[in-house]
Amino acid sequence: MIFVYTTAPTIEEGKKLSREIIQKKLASAVNFWPTLSLYSWHGAVKEGEGSVLFIRTLEKHLQEIEDLIASMTKGTPCVAAIDVKRINRHYKEQMVEAMA
Repeated sequence: MIFVYTTAPTIEEGKKLSREIIQKKLASAVNFWPTLSLYSWHGAVKEGEGSVLFIRTLEKHLQEIEDLIASMTKGTPCVAAIDVKRINRHYKEQMVEAMA
């Protein structure tokens, strides 16, 4: 299992992206929530609102998730994969079934 971290510019866009990922069975679940960010942009410190997405999936779906995020968002969002070394067996079975 891997977790994929990314962001969307609004909570509504985060919800839309999450729904598309789940409907395409690319992940078993997506957690998303509103966020405030401080970031560097062309030498200036900027502040903005948006949403964070935390996607639970399998390695084999990562490229398709990256492609989907790129096609549905503007700019260049961070898409970071976090490898999970261990997961409880029952959850993994449920996860695989949800994406079948």
